[in-house]
Amino acid sequence: MDIIHLLPDSVANQIAAGEVIQRPASCLKELVENSIDAGATTIQIIVRDAGRTLLQVIDNGSGMSATDCRMAFERHATSKIRQAQDLFSLRTMGFRGEALASICAVAQVEVQTRRAEDEVGTLLEIAGSDVVRQEPCSCPVGTNFKVKNLFYNIPVRRKFLKTDQTELRNLMTEFQHIVLVYPKIQFTFVSNDEVIWDLPISTEKQRIEAIYGKGISKSYTSHLVDVSNDTELVSIRGFIGKPELATKNAQQYFFVNGRYMRHPYFHKAIVTAYSGMLQGDYAPSYFIYFDIDPQSIDVNIHPTKTEIKFQDEQTIFQILLASVRESLGKFNVVPSIDFDRQGEMEMPTTHSETTESPKVLFDPNYNPFKPSTSPTSAYTPTYTRPSYERVSANDIGAQMDLFEEHRRSDVPPTSLFQKYLMIPNEKGVLLIHQHRAHVRVLYDQYMHQFAEHKGVSQQLLFPEVLEFTNEEMTLVETLIDHLRYMGFELEQFSKNSYNMVGIPALLSPEKAVQSIKNILHTVQETGMDMREQWHQLIALTLAEDTAIPVHKQLREEEAKDLIDRLLKSDSSRITPQGKTIICELTEDQIDKHF
Repeated sequence: MDIIHLLPDSVANQIAAGEVIQRPASCLKELVENSIDAGATTIQIIVRDAGRTLLQVIDNGSGMSATDCRMAFERHATSKIRQAQDLFSLRTMGFRGEALASICAVAQVEVQTRRAEDEVGTLLEIAGSDVVRQEPCSCPVGTNFKVKNLFYNIPVRRKFLKTDQTELRNLMTEFQHIVLVYPKIQFTFVSNDEVIWDLPISTEKQRIEAIYGKGISKSYTSHLVDVSNDTELVSIRGFIGKPELATKNAQQYFFVNGRYMRHPYFHKAIVTAYSGMLQGDYAPSYFIYFDIDPQSIDVNIHPTKTEIKFQDEQTIFQILLASVRESLGKFNVVPSIDFDRQGEMEMPTTHSETTESPKVLFDPNYNPFKPSTSPTSAYTPTYTRPSYERVSANDIGAQMDLFEEHRRSDVPPTSLFQKYLMIPNEKGVLLIHQHRAHVRVLYDQYMHQFAEHKGVSQQLLFPEVLEFTNEEMTLVETLIDHLRYMGFELEQFSKNSYNMVGIPALLSPEKAVQSIKNILHTVQETGMDMREQWHQLIALTLAEDTAIPVHKQLREEEAKDLIDRLLKSDSSRITPQGKTIICELTEDQIDKHF
């Protein structure tokens, strides 16, 4: 008996919808991109209950004929390409022909559309891939899409939608990805009869101000610096934030040929350009627009089309890095030293007649070719080599000597700049970089968990759904055991997503998703041929994410506990990256400053 058979179109579309339509925001993205491809200059978006009940997109684009309206909902039906070669000259937002078929498979859809040359338009209703009715209707030029009761026929998917506040935030995030790159289109966003955004046609800078300038006393765009560089390979333009605009949740956007994208490698170029200008975990804001030959990029990697490959990423990295550095320097963003400040050093205006001439102390018996075992008291060396130079990580005995006096005393450590812990001893003072010390402690702890194959996890009350690209999914499946040893508990939800039900005990839920992304990015940069180092990279990445911030005031008991735990490390002087954790300033070294 034969067991292989073709799936019905409705089932195949529901399966495809799992990749293309994950939530109302995915639906919004696909519909608005179709409106842009149709040449619309005005797009209105209306949502109710964060898109669960209604998601409506109205545009004044070219519209569709009755035949095209019906054909548009067939799988792989598109007007954007005709042959595979067309994929390398794409200038449109959509091209796969999967979005509308996926939407109508999981929702109730009503469409009204009319072309300028037609006297009447077309009304089409589809529910769960089944056509309910199609008839002529009276409507303006353009297209009016209504998507009702999303996932009504897939209760499991509907149940996993987040709260209305979360889904509305996802809708607005997707909305921003589009409106920031198309300022020449008028957009309106209405939620539950409340106008959230009414954005007229404007320039790119005006559009950025309209999105992020609300509630700010000073213009948001006044803190932005222009970036512009035209080369034969790529044209780069846009805006970067001045260092004082940096925040922990900065606005960071890349657009290529009118399409929003995520690109960690190019993000690294911008962060590198800001090296030395930002403190702690603050990040720069940027809005960068790339214009490049479509044949040099591949947007057909994932159905969401936010992952894009470039043919010559390394060259573009260097061009972007140079462009950002040039802009930061051109607009005098780098702080300068003011040599005209007065009052810093006041020279005496009169000289005392009793002022003694300076005396030079020297040793008449000093012979540079004959070593001396007992230097005379009249000779003082001009330079003393610091005693806190980096030592071997295995020099445990020396480390124990440094802390021995402090461990016997009850003198608590003192916080310095909320960054260092200062401990007095008989020779001087010890300075401990508290963030690096915590990274060292956590790294050792996570490495121990790897060795024991046992991670400490905290359960999440509401599991977080993690969406991955095909490339990331392959990497996650390879790293799943490593992540479990760290305390991450992941359960596969769909082909390209996992439910995160548990996270490491020391990691805050707010940082959990980003920590997973950081781990994947670090491992990807290292390469698949370095598997023996993966557990070290994961432990270090997680230690950096969970360590105390640089400028955090520690309580006395927290500081003492950190020092005690640091003492137990075999490498307490240096971080896993080789950075100094502890230095000792002797009394002589301090005296030299007085």
